Amino acid sequence: MNQIHGGDIYRNRVELDFSVNVNPLGIPVSVKAALHQAVGSCRFYPDPEAESLRNVVSTMLDVPGEQLLFGNGASELFMAVVHALRPKKIVIPVPSFYGYEYAAKASGSKITYILMKEKEGFLPSRELFDALTEDTDLLFLANPNNPTGGLLTREYLERVLEHCRRKQIAVILDECFIEFCTQASGRQEPSALSLLPEYENLILVRAFTKSFAVPGVRLGYLACSSKTILQQIRCQLPEWNLSVFAQAAGIACAGEQEFLRQAADYVREERRFLEEGFTKLGFRVYPGTANFLLIHMGQMLCCPEKAKGFKDKPLEQQLLERGILIRNCENFRGLGTGYYRIAVKCREENERLLKVMGELCGAR
Repeated sequence: MNQIHGGDIYRNRVELDFSVNVNPLGIPVSVKAALHQAVGSCRFYPDPEAESLRNVVSTMLDVPGEQLLFGNGASELFMAVVHALRPKKIVIPVPSFYGYEYAAKASGSKITYILMKEKEGFLPSRELFDALTEDTDLLFLANPNNPTGGLLTREYLERVLEHCRRKQIAVILDECFIEFCTQASGRQEPSALSLLPEYENLILVRAFTKSFAVPGVRLGYLACSSKTILQQIRCQLPEWNLSVFAQAAGIACAGEQEFLRQAADYVREERRFLEEGFTKLGFRVYPGTANFLLIHMGQMLCCPEKAKGFKDKPLEQQLLERGILIRNCENFRGLGTGYYRIAVKCREENERLLKVMGELCGAR
Protein backbone atom coordinates (compact mmCIF):
# COMPACT_ATOMS: atom_id res chain seq x y z
CA MET A 1 0.00 0.00 0.00
CA ASN A 2 1.60 3.25 -1.15
CA GLN A 3 -0.80 5.79 0.30
CA ILE A 4 0.86 7.52 3.27
CA HIS A 5 -2.08 9.72 4.26
CA GLY A 6 -5.82 9.27 4.40
CA GLY A 7 -8.38 11.23 2.44
CA ASP A 8 -7.61 10.19 -1.13
CA ILE A 9 -11.04 11.16 -2.45
CA TYR A 10 -9.55 12.34 -5.73
CA ARG A 11 -8.68 8.91 -7.13
CA ASN A 12 -11.54 6.96 -5.56
CA ARG A 13 -15.32 7.05 -5.56
CA VAL A 14 -16.01 7.92 -1.94
CA GLU A 15 -19.34 8.58 -0.25
CA LEU A 16 -18.13 8.31 3.34
CA ASP A 17 -14.54 9.14 4.29
CA PHE A 18 -13.49 7.56 7.58
CA SER A 19 -9.80 7.85 6.69
CA VAL A 20 -9.35 11.47 7.81
CA ASN A 21 -9.93 12.61 11.38
CA VAL A 22 -11.80 15.91 11.35
CA ASN A 23 -14.50 17.29 13.60
CA PRO A 24 -17.68 15.25 12.95
CA LEU A 25 -19.80 18.35 13.58
CA GLY A 26 -18.30 19.91 10.46
CA ILE A 27 -17.32 23.53 9.82
CA PRO A 28 -18.89 26.12 12.15
CA VAL A 29 -21.32 28.50 10.46
CA SER A 30 -19.21 31.50 11.47
CA VAL A 31 -16.13 30.00 9.78
CA LYS A 32 -18.02 29.37 6.54
CA ALA A 33 -19.24 32.96 6.60
CA ALA A 34 -15.71 34.26 7.18
CA LEU A 35 -14.40 32.25 4.22
CA HIS A 36 -17.10 33.64 1.94
CA GLN A 37 -16.43 37.18 3.11
CA ALA A 38 -12.67 36.74 2.52
CA VAL A 39 -13.31 36.51 -1.24
CA GLY A 40 -13.53 40.29 -1.24
CA SER A 41 -9.98 40.52 0.14
CA CYS A 42 -8.39 38.44 -2.60
CA ARG A 43 -7.30 41.58 -4.44
CA PHE A 44 -4.95 42.36 -1.52
CA TYR A 45 -1.84 40.59 -0.29
CA PRO A 46 -2.48 38.81 3.02
CA ASP A 47 -1.00 40.35 6.16
CA PRO A 48 2.51 38.81 6.40
CA GLU A 49 2.42 39.30 10.19
CA ALA A 50 -1.07 37.78 10.54
CA GLU A 51 -1.56 40.33 13.29
CA SER A 52 -5.31 39.98 13.78
CA LEU A 53 -5.06 36.19 13.79
CA ARG A 54 -2.13 36.30 16.19
CA ASN A 55 -4.03 38.51 18.63
CA VAL A 56 -7.13 36.32 18.83
CA VAL A 57 -5.15 33.07 19.10
CA SER A 58 -3.00 34.64 21.81
CA THR A 59 -6.16 35.41 23.78
CA MET A 60 -7.62 31.97 23.05
CA LEU A 61 -4.54 30.16 24.36
CA ASP A 62 -3.45 32.70 26.97
CA VAL A 63 -0.02 32.67 25.34
CA PRO A 64 1.90 35.87 24.44
CA GLY A 65 1.48 36.70 20.77
CA GLU A 66 5.23 37.00 20.26
CA GLN A 67 5.53 33.30 21.14
CA LEU A 68 3.31 32.22 18.22
CA LEU A 69 4.13 31.36 14.63
CA PHE A 70 1.60 30.35 11.96
CA GLY A 71 1.98 28.00 9.04
CA ASN A 72 0.27 26.49 6.02
CA GLY A 73 -0.83 23.57 8.16
CA ALA A 74 1.20 21.78 10.84
CA SER A 75 3.16 20.03 8.09
CA GLU A 76 4.79 23.28 6.94
CA LEU A 77 5.77 24.02 10.53
CA PHE A 78 7.36 20.59 11.05
CA MET A 79 9.44 21.18 7.94
CA ALA A 80 10.37 24.71 9.02
CA VAL A 81 11.54 23.51 12.44
CA VAL A 82 13.87 20.82 11.14
CA HIS A 83 15.35 23.17 8.53
CA ALA A 84 15.80 25.84 11.20
CA LEU A 85 17.42 23.65 13.87
CA ARG A 86 19.31 21.39 11.45
CA PRO A 87 19.32 18.40 13.82
CA LYS A 88 21.89 15.71 13.12
CA LYS A 89 19.92 13.07 15.03
CA ILE A 90 16.14 12.89 15.52
CA VAL A 91 14.25 10.42 17.70
CA ILE A 92 10.73 9.38 16.65
CA PRO A 93 8.57 6.93 18.67
CA VAL A 94 6.57 4.69 16.34
CA PRO A 95 3.90 3.97 15.24
CA SER A 96 3.23 7.65 14.61
CA PHE A 97 2.32 10.22 11.96
CA TYR A 98 4.45 9.84 8.82
CA GLY A 99 4.88 13.61 8.56
CA TYR A 100 7.59 13.53 11.23
CA GLU A 101 9.68 11.10 9.22
CA TYR A 102 9.03 13.06 6.03
CA ALA A 103 10.33 16.27 7.60
CA ALA A 104 13.30 14.52 9.21
CA LYS A 105 14.37 12.97 5.91
CA ALA A 106 14.08 16.32 4.15
CA SER A 107 16.63 17.76 6.57
CA GLY A 108 19.05 14.88 6.04
CA SER A 109 18.92 13.92 9.70
CA LYS A 110 19.73 10.51 11.11
CA ILE A 111 16.52 9.02 12.49
CA THR A 112 16.27 6.68 15.47
CA TYR A 113 12.90 4.93 15.78
CA ILE A 114 11.70 3.82 19.21
CA LEU A 115 9.07 1.09 19.00
CA MET A 116 6.07 1.62 21.26
CA LYS A 117 4.82 -1.82 22.24
CA GLU A 118 1.25 -3.03 21.90
CA LYS A 119 1.34 -4.58 25.38
CA GLU A 120 2.13 -1.11 26.76
CA GLY A 121 -0.79 0.48 24.95
CA PHE A 122 1.44 1.88 22.18
CA LEU A 123 2.76 4.47 24.65
CA PRO A 124 6.44 5.42 25.03
CA SER A 125 8.25 3.83 27.96
CA ARG A 126 11.65 3.84 29.63
CA GLU A 127 13.24 2.94 26.30
CA LEU A 128 12.53 6.45 25.04
CA PHE A 129 14.68 7.98 27.78
CA ASP A 130 17.49 5.54 26.98
CA ALA A 131 17.42 6.71 23.36
CA LEU A 132 17.51 10.41 24.23
CA THR A 133 21.26 10.68 24.61
CA GLU A 134 23.61 13.66 24.37
CA ASP A 135 23.99 13.22 20.62
CA THR A 136 20.22 13.60 20.06
CA ASP A 137 19.13 17.02 18.82
CA LEU A 138 15.37 16.69 18.35
CA LEU A 139 12.46 14.56 19.54
CA PHE A 140 9.11 14.27 17.77
CA LEU A 141 6.31 13.41 20.18
CA ALA A 142 2.53 13.41 19.70
CA ASN A 143 -0.17 13.80 22.34
CA PRO A 144 -2.54 12.17 21.63
CA ASN A 145 -0.67 9.92 19.26
CA ASN A 146 -1.76 9.22 15.70
CA PRO A 147 -2.84 6.52 14.75
CA THR A 148 -3.13 4.91 18.20
CA GLY A 149 -4.98 7.69 20.05
CA GLY A 150 -2.97 7.15 23.24
CA LEU A 151 -2.73 10.14 25.60
CA LEU A 152 0.38 10.83 27.68
CA THR A 153 0.07 11.88 31.30
CA ARG A 154 1.25 15.30 32.41
CA GLU A 155 3.77 13.60 34.71
CA TYR A 156 5.33 11.67 31.84
CA LEU A 157 5.47 14.77 29.63
CA GLU A 158 7.28 16.76 32.30
CA ARG A 159 9.78 13.96 32.81
CA VAL A 160 10.50 13.89 29.07
CA LEU A 161 10.84 17.66 28.83
CA GLU A 162 13.11 17.84 31.85
CA HIS A 163 15.28 15.00 30.54
CA CYS A 164 15.54 16.70 27.15
CA ARG A 165 16.36 20.07 28.70
CA ARG A 166 19.29 18.51 30.55
CA LYS A 167 20.49 16.88 27.32
CA GLN A 168 19.85 20.06 25.27
CA ILE A 169 17.28 18.31 23.06
CA ALA A 170 14.47 20.25 21.39
CA VAL A 171 11.00 18.66 21.61
CA ILE A 172 8.34 19.07 18.93
CA LEU A 173 5.09 18.18 20.68
CA ASP A 174 2.23 17.59 18.24
CA GLU A 175 -1.09 18.46 19.88
CA CYS A 176 -3.20 18.55 16.72
CA PHE A 177 -5.89 16.34 18.29
CA ILE A 178 -5.65 17.55 21.89
CA GLU A 179 -8.83 19.63 21.75
CA PHE A 180 -10.89 16.47 21.37
CA CYS A 181 -9.35 15.13 24.59
CA THR A 182 -9.41 18.18 26.86
CA GLN A 183 -13.06 18.01 27.83
CA ALA A 184 -13.34 14.24 27.65
CA SER A 185 -10.32 13.21 29.69
CA GLY A 186 -11.84 13.76 33.12
CA ARG A 187 -8.31 14.28 34.38
CA GLN A 188 -5.84 17.12 34.67
CA GLU A 189 -5.56 19.33 31.59
CA PRO A 190 -3.65 17.15 29.10
CA SER A 191 -2.18 20.00 27.06
CA ALA A 192 1.39 21.15 27.67
CA LEU A 193 0.56 24.80 26.94
CA SER A 194 1.12 25.79 30.57
CA LEU A 195 4.61 24.27 30.46
CA LEU A 196 5.86 26.64 27.73
CA PRO A 197 7.29 29.29 30.11
CA GLU A 198 9.29 26.65 31.99
CA TYR A 199 10.71 24.76 29.01
CA GLU A 200 12.31 26.78 26.24
CA ASN A 201 13.14 23.51 24.45
CA LEU A 202 9.40 22.85 23.91
CA ILE A 203 7.93 23.58 20.48
CA LEU A 204 4.19 22.92 20.66
CA VAL A 205 2.36 22.46 17.35
CA ARG A 206 -1.38 22.49 16.69
CA ALA A 207 -3.68 22.98 13.71
CA PHE A 208 -7.19 24.25 13.02
CA THR A 209 -7.51 21.48 10.44
CA LYS A 210 -8.88 18.71 12.64
CA SER A 211 -10.67 20.76 15.30
CA PHE A 212 -12.76 22.80 12.86
CA ALA A 213 -12.94 20.42 9.87
CA VAL A 214 -11.04 22.72 7.49
CA PRO A 215 -8.16 20.60 6.09
CA GLY A 216 -8.51 22.37 2.74
CA VAL A 217 -7.83 25.77 4.31
CA ARG A 218 -4.36 24.75 5.64
CA LEU A 219 -3.73 26.56 8.93
CA GLY A 220 -1.50 25.51 11.80
CA TYR A 221 0.44 27.25 14.54
CA LEU A 222 3.28 26.63 16.94
CA ALA A 223 4.10 28.10 20.34
CA CYS A 224 7.55 28.35 21.91
CA SER A 225 8.99 30.54 24.67
CA SER A 226 12.49 30.67 23.17
CA LYS A 227 13.03 33.85 21.11
CA THR A 228 16.11 32.29 19.51
CA ILE A 229 14.28 29.18 18.31
CA LEU A 230 11.30 31.21 17.09
CA GLN A 231 13.52 33.51 15.05
CA GLN A 232 15.32 30.53 13.50
CA ILE A 233 11.99 28.98 12.49
CA ARG A 234 10.54 32.26 11.24
CA CYS A 235 13.41 32.58 8.77
CA GLN A 236 12.33 29.27 7.18
CA LEU A 237 8.78 30.42 6.43
CA PRO A 238 7.68 32.28 3.27
CA GLU A 239 6.61 35.91 3.68
CA TRP A 240 2.98 35.26 2.72
CA ASN A 241 2.47 31.66 3.79
CA LEU A 242 -1.08 32.31 5.05
CA SER A 243 -3.77 33.23 2.54
CA VAL A 244 -6.52 35.73 3.33
CA PHE A 245 -8.83 32.71 3.57
CA ALA A 246 -6.67 30.98 6.17
CA GLN A 247 -6.37 34.11 8.29
CA ALA A 248 -10.08 34.87 8.14
CA ALA A 249 -11.00 31.28 8.98
CA GLY A 250 -8.56 31.20 11.89
CA ILE A 251 -9.96 34.37 13.41
CA ALA A 252 -13.47 32.93 13.23
CA CYS A 253 -12.32 29.57 14.65
CA ALA A 254 -10.74 31.26 17.66
CA GLY A 255 -14.18 32.51 18.68
CA GLU A 256 -15.75 29.06 18.58
CA GLN A 257 -14.56 27.56 21.88
CA GLU A 258 -18.06 26.47 22.88
CA PHE A 259 -18.29 24.65 19.55
CA LEU A 260 -15.09 22.76 20.48
CA ARG A 261 -16.50 21.77 23.86
CA GLN A 262 -19.64 20.43 22.22
CA ALA A 263 -17.54 18.54 19.66
CA ALA A 264 -15.41 16.93 22.37
CA ASP A 265 -18.54 15.71 24.16
CA TYR A 266 -20.01 14.44 20.91
CA VAL A 267 -16.81 12.63 19.96
CA ARG A 268 -16.69 10.94 23.36
CA GLU A 269 -20.20 9.51 22.91
CA GLU A 270 -19.74 8.45 19.29
CA ARG A 271 -16.36 6.94 20.02
CA ARG A 272 -17.97 4.78 22.70
CA PHE A 273 -20.67 3.76 20.20
CA LEU A 274 -18.07 2.71 17.64
CA GLU A 275 -15.95 0.91 20.23
CA GLU A 276 -18.92 -1.21 21.28
CA GLY A 277 -19.90 -1.89 17.69
CA PHE A 278 -16.45 -2.99 16.55
CA THR A 279 -15.95 -5.11 19.66
CA LYS A 280 -19.20 -6.98 18.96
CA LEU A 281 -18.03 -7.62 15.40
CA GLY A 282 -14.86 -9.27 16.72
CA PHE A 283 -12.37 -6.46 16.20
CA ARG A 284 -9.84 -5.48 18.81
CA VAL A 285 -10.23 -1.80 19.71
CA TYR A 286 -7.27 -0.05 21.30
CA PRO A 287 -7.87 2.45 24.10
CA GLY A 288 -7.56 6.08 23.09
CA THR A 289 -9.04 9.53 23.59
CA ALA A 290 -8.95 11.21 20.18
CA ASN A 291 -11.57 11.51 17.43
CA PHE A 292 -10.45 8.24 15.83
CA LEU A 293 -9.95 4.60 16.77
CA LEU A 294 -7.22 2.11 16.03
CA ILE A 295 -8.70 -1.34 15.45
CA HIS A 296 -7.30 -4.74 14.50
CA MET A 297 -9.04 -7.60 12.76
CA GLY A 298 -7.79 -9.92 15.47
CA GLN A 299 -9.35 -13.38 15.48
CA MET A 300 -10.89 -12.84 12.05
CA LEU A 301 -7.46 -13.28 10.50
CA CYS A 302 -7.02 -16.52 12.44
CA CYS A 303 -10.37 -17.98 11.44
CA PRO A 304 -9.89 -19.91 8.16
CA GLU A 305 -13.38 -19.16 6.87
CA LYS A 306 -13.23 -15.42 7.53
CA ALA A 307 -9.57 -15.02 6.60
CA LYS A 308 -10.31 -16.62 3.23
CA GLY A 309 -12.83 -13.91 2.48
CA PHE A 310 -10.26 -11.15 2.99
CA LYS A 311 -7.32 -12.82 1.28
CA ASP A 312 -8.04 -11.73 -2.29
CA LYS A 313 -9.85 -8.53 -1.37
CA PRO A 314 -8.68 -6.80 1.84
CA LEU A 315 -11.24 -5.19 4.09
CA GLU A 316 -10.48 -1.64 2.94
CA GLN A 317 -10.92 -2.60 -0.71
CA GLN A 318 -14.27 -4.25 -0.09
CA LEU A 319 -15.42 -1.17 1.82
CA LEU A 320 -14.20 1.12 -0.95
CA GLU A 321 -16.30 -0.81 -3.45
CA ARG A 322 -19.23 0.27 -1.28
CA GLY A 323 -18.13 3.91 -1.25
CA ILE A 324 -16.51 3.87 2.21
CA LEU A 325 -12.87 4.86 2.75
CA ILE A 326 -10.91 3.80 5.86
CA ARG A 327 -7.20 4.11 6.66
CA ASN A 328 -5.17 0.93 6.28
CA CYS A 329 -2.36 1.23 8.85
CA GLU A 330 -0.11 -1.56 7.66
CA ASN A 331 2.44 0.95 6.39
CA PHE A 332 2.86 2.62 9.78
CA ARG A 333 6.15 1.59 11.35
CA GLY A 334 5.38 -0.77 14.22
CA LEU A 335 2.03 -1.95 12.88
CA GLY A 336 1.17 -4.41 10.12
CA THR A 337 -1.59 -6.39 8.44
CA GLY A 338 -5.05 -6.05 9.96
CA TYR A 339 -4.65 -2.61 11.58
CA TYR A 340 -7.05 0.17 10.59
CA ARG A 341 -7.70 3.71 11.76
CA ILE A 342 -11.34 4.76 11.82
CA ALA A 343 -12.44 8.37 12.21
CA VAL A 344 -15.31 9.17 14.56
CA LYS A 345 -18.12 10.69 12.51
CA CYS A 346 -21.79 11.48 13.13
CA ARG A 347 -24.18 8.77 14.34
CA GLU A 348 -25.85 8.11 10.99
CA GLU A 349 -22.49 7.64 9.26
CA ASN A 350 -21.12 5.52 12.10
CA GLU A 351 -24.18 3.28 11.96
CA ARG A 352 -23.78 2.84 8.23
CA LEU A 353 -20.12 1.86 8.61
CA LEU A 354 -20.88 -0.72 11.31
CA LYS A 355 -23.74 -2.15 9.24
CA VAL A 356 -21.53 -2.63 6.18
CA MET A 357 -18.71 -3.99 8.34
CA GLY A 358 -21.11 -6.46 9.87
CA GLU A 359 -22.28 -7.64 6.46
CA LEU A 360 -18.71 -8.18 5.30
CA CYS A 361 -17.52 -9.94 8.45
CA GLY A 362 -20.68 -11.89 9.14
CA ALA A 363 -20.87 -13.27 5.62
CA ARG A 364 -17.57 -15.13 5.98
